[in-house]
Amino acid sequence: MSEKIDGLARFAARTEWQNIPEHVQRHTRLVLLDTLGVILAGFERPEARALQAGLAGSAGSGATVMARGWRSTDPRTAALLNGIAGRSIELCEGLRLVSGQAAMQVLPGVLAVSEQKRRSGKEMLTAFLVGYEIAGRFCSAFTPRPLAHQNGQASLLGAVAAGARLQGLDAGGVSRAMRIATTMLLTPSYTNTVAGATTLNVAGGMSGFAAALAPELAVAGFEAKDDAIEEALGSMVGSGFETLGLLDGLGTSWQIMRNYFRLHACCNPIHPALDCLEALIAALHPKPHEIDRIDVATYRFASIMQNPEPSNYFASKYSLPHAAAAMIVNGHAGYSSLDDAALSNPAIRALRPLVHVTEDPQMTAVAPRLRPARVTLSLKDGRSATIARESLRGDFQEPYAEVEVRGKFRELAGVVLDAKGVVAVEDAVDRSDQWQSLQELIILLRRYARQ
Repeated sequence: MSEKIDGLARFAARTEWQNIPEHVQRHTRLVLLDTLGVILAGFERPEARALQAGLAGSAGSGATVMARGWRSTDPRTAALLNGIAGRSIELCEGLRLVSGQAAMQVLPGVLAVSEQKRRSGKEMLTAFLVGYEIAGRFCSAFTPRPLAHQNGQASLLGAVAAGARLQGLDAGGVSRAMRIATTMLLTPSYTNTVAGATTLNVAGGMSGFAAALAPELAVAGFEAKDDAIEEALGSMVGSGFETLGLLDGLGTSWQIMRNYFRLHACCNPIHPALDCLEALIAALHPKPHEIDRIDVATYRFASIMQNPEPSNYFASKYSLPHAAAAMIVNGHAGYSSLDDAALSNPAIRALRPLVHVTEDPQMTAVAPRLRPARVTLSLKDGRSATIARESLRGDFQEPYAEVEVRGKFRELAGVVLDAKGVVAVEDAVDRSDQWQSLQELIILLRRYARQ
């Protein structure tokens, strides 16, 4: 077993909230707030609600499903359902320089196990933070296989580390739980996205499931190979795993401080082009019928998201022509713009064929360090303008202000909570390190739920 893996396990087991810098604590609570809002709104998706009705009704108790009704179920099922819901609307935050949505992989399991074990807010937040840290470091260290979507892969092991800490396991137990969990790693494909295959979202939920299950297996006496993590990430789900820098800056340089938030309700690679288009709309003020064409140049991974006829809601999240058309018609590309109604909106449908997407090899050469795009908006009256960006808003060049992230939470939470409830939950999360248990949140969700 790698000495570096042991070091991460010790970090997960021994880190204490009071020793974490205040600015990191504050940002951790903000990431918690953002991710909670995404889970709450995600449960409005019909497939998420139908799965919740089918699974939760026959399960045990101990943890809460974050859907209207707030039914109690066993922690594994709650974590699975909450993770699937949170992945369903394409608004979860992520890691900047690697592909990974660490908070949505880690938090569902943390919430479920914390509730079951009656952990305090400080214990919950610390587990969330160290799980995020390990997820980020594993994502940076391993090379995913082509077409592999990284939900349910490296970040799943970070979720398990968080769950093991909440179970009260020592460093050896955390290490064993993560090594056991390598048998649960998944191989979801990016091709699901453009096909509208919502099964992809199950991979996000499985990280939460593993966070609750793998530590229980460790407690029960299950064993795993000493080099299980290196084998799984280096040879099985991945094609390389470099442990050399795993501990660099551990405890002083925090992965969660290098995250990005997402305000456009679609796949992250599309965002730079949408940021350019948003600026062009502000400059030219075009009416939809005045647009002649929209030309987008971007890096390879973003350029393949060019299907002008997405088959369903989920596929629409991976269609740059659809997202661009919705932005023009609705004025933004947030949660309420890229909804089911947008798929059949005649104005949006008319604009989608006018969006032409191509790869710029020079942009591909600098990705993923930068995620560039260049957009030209041409109008029928002969006016046109071009705007280029080196990367998306929300990235290191231009991070979203905290007020914008909080505004997103209020919109999403407002789907399922009344106005008083949105304020009460936001205030509660801001002081979540003072919670005696997760019941302080659950009580508010039940009290202020919309009927």
